[in-house]
Amino acid sequence: MALDLFAGIPVADRAVALKWYERLLGCPPTFFPNDTEAVWELAEHRYVFIEQRPDHAGHAMHTIFVDDLDALVAQIAERGLDPAKRETYDNGVRKITYCDPDGNEIGFGGAPL
Repeated sequence: MALDLFAGIPVADRAVALKWYERLLGCPPTFFPNDTEAVWELAEHRYVFIEQRPDHAGHAMHTIFVDDLDALVAQIAERGLDPAKRETYDNGVRKITYCDPDGNEIGFGGAPL
């Protein structure tokens, strides 16, 4: 079965959010489907997008698992963003959470050390 994932993040101001997500993700969007959205392809057929929807902004919560969490967090820090929260669960899984200007939570998870 083919599977595509589009995870949406409502934002108050697309221009402000666009700059922040470029810093978080380390690249410009993959494409702009219209005047209110910007889309990044994180992996084949797996996308995250921002959409200007001021009435809904700040309520998204997404977690993306990566192979090398420490390297990713270091790269994001080099681009000027610091995590809002660092967690280690009982099973050793780690999660680093960033909050965008609207309060949306974007977490990155990694396997235990």
